[in-house]
Amino acid sequence: MMKPWILPAALALALAPLAVVHPVRVSGRSMEPALHDGSLRLALRAWVSHAPRRGEIWLVEGPHGPTVKRVLGLPGNSVAWTGPDLWVNSQRLDEPWVVHPEREGRGRTGCGDGYLVLGDNRPDSQDGRSWGPLPAKALRARIL
Repeated sequence: MMKPWILPAALALALAPLAVVHPVRVSGRSMEPALHDGSLRLALRAWVSHAPRRGEIWLVEGPHGPTVKRVLGLPGNSVAWTGPDLWVNSQRLDEPWVVHPEREGRGRTGCGDGYLVLGDNRPDSQDGRSWGPLPAKALRARIL
C-alpha cells in the first residue's frame, strides 16, 4: 500500500522548479527587436536572482500590470533623455539594443531608491518615462 504522503511529496518535487524559474509570455511590441509579441521566455524569480543590473530585462509590475522592460536607471542614478540619447549620471549610455529610438523625447528623473525601466522600442513603449522609477519590490523576475 502506498503511503498517503508520497503523492503530495512527488507533486511538490515535480513543481518545485516553478518556484524559482517560471515561463513569461511577452505581450506587446515594446521590447522589439529583442523580444517579440507572444514569445515565451523563462524568468528567474527576483528572490533568487542578484539585484537588477543596468541592461538586464526584467518582468516588472508596472502601473497597468505585469510587463517586460529593460533596467536602465539604478538606485541613486540621475537619468535624462534628449531625443534618441539616454544619459545616466551625465554619461551617454550606449544602447545597442535600441533599434527604434524616441526622436523627440525629453525628460529627466532621479531614481532615488528605485529602478527606471524602459522598453527597447521607445516609440511603442509605455514605461518609466511616464511612470517614473519603480521600487525594488516591483521587479518580479529576471528574464533569462
